[in-house]
Amino acid sequence: MTEILKNDDNIVVKPMADIVASMAEGFRSELQQLINEEGKDIIIDMDNVEMIDSVGIGVIIATHNSLNKNGKTLKVINIIKDIYTLFTTMRLDRHFEIKCV
Repeated sequence: MTEILKNDDNIVVKPMADIVASMAEGFRSELQQLINEEGKDIIIDMDNVEMIDSVGIGVIIATHNSLNKNGKTLKVINIIKDIYTLFTTMRLDRHFEIKCV
């Protein structure tokens, strides 16, 4: 389940649970629908996310790639330190903006 907030410049997507394989397909579908319909930058607010697995990371990377093709950007904000460390180790911060809590 996700909370979606839209404004003039971007869409804020706030997952209400960990981004793991069991919820990844639904999350991927929601993000893809937003990319196709809105054509705006997307901010993923991970305030309620304590864990992400490889499938969840794949969803975020795919979202970045889809947005990038359309000249849009992805930001991931409010991530906990452990996930921030994982993302920076994978050098994802070179592809999209990442902000720690």
